[in-house]
Amino acid sequence: MRALLPLSLAAALALPLLPQQEPPGLPEEESVIKVDVDVVNILCSVRDKSGRLIPNLTKDDFEIYEDGKPQEIRYFARESDLPLTIGLLVDVSKSQETLIGIEKQAAARFFADVLRKKDLAFLISFGADAELLQDLTGSPEALRRGLEELRLNAGAGGIHPGPVPTARPRGTILYDAVYLAAEDRLRREVGRKAIVVITDGVDVGSRIDRSGAIEAAQKSDAIVYSIYYADPNYQYMANGFGDLKKMSEETGGRVLRVTRKAPLETIFKDIQEEMRSQYSIGYIPANPAKDGSFRKIEIRLKEKGLKAQARKGYYASRQS
Repeated sequence: MRALLPLSLAAALALPLLPQQEPPGLPEEESVIKVDVDVVNILCSVRDKSGRLIPNLTKDDFEIYEDGKPQEIRYFARESDLPLTIGLLVDVSKSQETLIGIEKQAAARFFADVLRKKDLAFLISFGADAELLQDLTGSPEALRRGLEELRLNAGAGGIHPGPVPTARPRGTILYDAVYLAAEDRLRREVGRKAIVVITDGVDVGSRIDRSGAIEAAQKSDAIVYSIYYADPNYQYMANGFGDLKKMSEETGGRVLRVTRKAPLETIFKDIQEEMRSQYSIGYIPANPAKDGSFRKIEIRLKEKGLKAQARKGYYASRQS
């Protein structure tokens, strides 16, 4: 059953728009172990000059800096087999109408290939409104059924405040959808988290702006992978590539463009490979203040020619 997501900013900030459900029951002995809240965990991928993923580095290959100051790496692991929580956000606005069929098939194969034991995923479509088509599940079949519910959503959306609430037209609420996925579905999850967005990057009508969507993803420790997919008939208005690039790079992800040489299925395979080739780096900040400020993070590789891909920083949570 579809769940329509109300998207007024007041509701987004005050109410749980997507009811938080516990994932499929885990035995008590598999309960998550919570570590020191002061630990900052960073997921990163490393590539060489040719763009190839480098999966076999060690702790000694990395240096990490917070606000320009070196930090001591306390924890290090290769994340190739640790559980993932993935949110797939699919643009179903008018400019994506002819692409929806391809998206259904490719996304179904992606879920069938990427989900392993203990992995979870959910599915949201967005156009004039956002709809939860499938809540957190580890079942590729349930996600496939959710994908079958993808439909064009180009009508009026939202409620215009006033004495007599009325619908008002909206366009494509991309940033609202990212905010909701991060804040309402992923913030309370643990482990590795990713948001995969299929869109041409055009946003018309979101109440959350790009910076707000980025902040929500950063606070949820979620990496955003953007898939830029534009109908040639709408190329003249599909100018959102730069916004997608900014949103992805700030959170440690990438933007990938669908072309004839790189079809959607190939893009999904690239994302899957990257998510299975990550490193987890943990450190306790030398600056202990929890003042809500944004701290910049830089990861450097000792070997020349290697480049780390990771989020640009984090918010130091305030004292309770």
